[in-house]
Amino acid sequence: MLIDRNLSKYIVFSEDSILNALKKISDNKSRIIFSVTESGVLEGVLTDGDFRRWLVGQNTIELNQSVSNISNKQFKYAAFDEDPEKIESYFSEQIEFIPLLDSNDHLVAIARKRPDEITIGDFLINGDSPAFIIAEIGNNHNGSLDLAKKLIDEAIAAGANCAKFQLRSLKSLYYNAGNANDASEDLGSQYTLDLLSRFQLSDEEMLQAFDYCQEKGILALCTPWDLDSLNILENYGMIAYKVASADLTNHQLLKALAKTGKPLICSTGMSTEAEISQSVQLLQRWGAMYVLLHCNSTYPAPFKDVNLNYITRLKELGDCPVGYSGHERGINVAIAAIAKGAKVIEKHFTIDKSMEGNDHKVSLLPQEFKAMVEGIRQVEEALGTAGERRLSQGELMNRETLAKSLIINCKLEPGQVITEAMIEIKSPGKGLQPNRKKELIGKAAKRQFKAGDFFFLSDLEEAQVTAKNYQFNRPWGLPVRYHDFTKLLAKSNPDLLEFHLSYKDLEQEINQYFEQPYDLDYVIHSPELFAGDHVLDLCSLDANYRNHSIEELQRVIDITRKLKPFFKKASQPLIVTNIGGFTLDEPLPITQRQKLYDLLLESLSKLDSEGVEIIPQTMPPFPWHFGGQRYHNLFVDPQDIAEFCSQNNYRVCLDTSHSKLACNHHNLSFKEFMEQVGPYTAHLHIADAEGLDGEGLQIGDGNVDFPALAEDLKKTAPNASFIPEIWQGHKNDGEGFWISLERLEKLFK
Repeated sequence: MLIDRNLSKYIVFSEDSILNALKKISDNKSRIIFSVTESGVLEGVLTDGDFRRWLVGQNTIELNQSVSNISNKQFKYAAFDEDPEKIESYFSEQIEFIPLLDSNDHLVAIARKRPDEITIGDFLINGDSPAFIIAEIGNNHNGSLDLAKKLIDEAIAAGANCAKFQLRSLKSLYYNAGNANDASEDLGSQYTLDLLSRFQLSDEEMLQAFDYCQEKGILALCTPWDLDSLNILENYGMIAYKVASADLTNHQLLKALAKTGKPLICSTGMSTEAEISQSVQLLQRWGAMYVLLHCNSTYPAPFKDVNLNYITRLKELGDCPVGYSGHERGINVAIAAIAKGAKVIEKHFTIDKSMEGNDHKVSLLPQEFKAMVEGIRQVEEALGTAGERRLSQGELMNRETLAKSLIINCKLEPGQVITEAMIEIKSPGKGLQPNRKKELIGKAAKRQFKAGDFFFLSDLEEAQVTAKNYQFNRPWGLPVRYHDFTKLLAKSNPDLLEFHLSYKDLEQEINQYFEQPYDLDYVIHSPELFAGDHVLDLCSLDANYRNHSIEELQRVIDITRKLKPFFKKASQPLIVTNIGGFTLDEPLPITQRQKLYDLLLESLSKLDSEGVEIIPQTMPPFPWHFGGQRYHNLFVDPQDIAEFCSQNNYRVCLDTSHSKLACNHHNLSFKEFMEQVGPYTAHLHIADAEGLDGEGLQIGDGNVDFPALAEDLKKTAPNASFIPEIWQGHKNDGEGFWISLERLEKLFK
């Protein structure tokens, strides 16, 4: 059982409309709201089931009437001061929430079945959340408020979610009233008392430190070591508490903490399993929200004593989220705890390990703490799920290049049977994988083959996709190469062709591919990779590298102009390019992006672009460059893109897949992205996307809302041309393109 005193998410006033009540039910995700009078008296309860039952019995639906008209007045409740075990006995399969009332029938809390998550401030801690990372400042301020503030600043810079302190009333905590000069004290206690008596912040200074945390935007937490300190923190309004390992068996303090109704983070160092179980029973009896931290309370803890495997056991004992509070040297153990299921990480934090005080010696310096945070976030990202294994986009790209395929070694007509002797295994892996060989044997060919043709998945399927003439409300085209454009062009009716060039194509004699002019427009997609492993980067901080990129893009421009006589509808051909601005190991800080945009403008100004228009492509946050992933910084953020275009008179190629991934990563609205960037869009690459880096997917295979996209583009970019930019869509005579065009035709009419 959990007793929740945060009532705002559950309450509506009895005169509020049914519609407002439904919104509250949706927002709190608990499927229930409580209707109270203006004085706070509980008047009724409404669940989503209650609403549905009411809805079925209505001839006309009026959602603006008072919620009091339909709320359930026959609800189960309990007195707030009733015995917790008795309250818990009221739960059933039908009853998951029990309102707790005071003697005047005011709703003061809600008892609910224990959820598998906990909320601390703005942070949700559950099985899917990122770890909540605590910088344990403790007493490492050594009694200086200025140093405490500096530690807070450094904790923020290092990526901590929380800055935690400790508060003690030595007079009430120690039997000798905290007398540091008590000669009868044991050596260890005498040393600790001496430090505490000299290095405590005053109560007022501690509250100022909390205020500073709020001002700087980091969550402040504190460990109260005694009831007097807890009273000070409650009066201040602390939103959650950390329980020290030394107090897990202090049931008096633990009960007082539980009765505050605030979330608790409890360290378990120095406690036996039996003692942990007793404390868990107490916390559950009093309806506390809590996290248990595995901990070894030695300073520093030997690695052999850490026993990270106990985290799994602790989760079972606590029936709650778990974490790790570490006192060992270094950062590796804390990072490893993430892989064992830790959702809270606490490490001591200092700016100088040589300062007086035992905690400094086991603390992390700011750069060490930052490295730990980065390691934690990398491990979290790498953990993934325990579901079915799926190939990443990078693996698919490398499989195309490095794996093997099934090919045919002879001519074959439609209807003839495929035999084992006809099938060979050759690289690259762009066709059907070798493990599908048995499925091919005995199949009747559905198309004409010549020796060396690849088999594809469609050769195993009954339905065959064929090209046709398509109708769209905007110019459209096909992505092509020199060697295949005539074959694809013969199958359909595009308005334009987009030539995707490789650096080898720049050395080709184009007249061997173009024998006549075509009644079409054309677009050029510049290579990303050039000879010598040079990836185009017009923003490189290395002037020589940047100048090389300018020279290579100039070659692309020259080729583009040479192609113009072969396309009757071409006026000012577009050149789509990825302009660079990527980094290898981490994204650039926002403050450094403008410098790269300035370098880009400088590079573009050096190009002879007479007769063509260069349109930078919108980019995903994690682009794939030939089987490896990088971080992209420019033309990812919609505001950046719109400002660059409006201030410098540029247009872009809006890649829907790339931009959807950017929105997914940065929690942006895709609709708002289109509204901002659409007006500056000259050309579109249309494909689906999924997650953070699943780009170039077939239409309908990802999470782009294409009907909504079609409407947005009709308003913001009505004249922009497009191609279906489906990854490997050219295979099997353009099969992927035809599928996408078939699906898009229904939307873009």
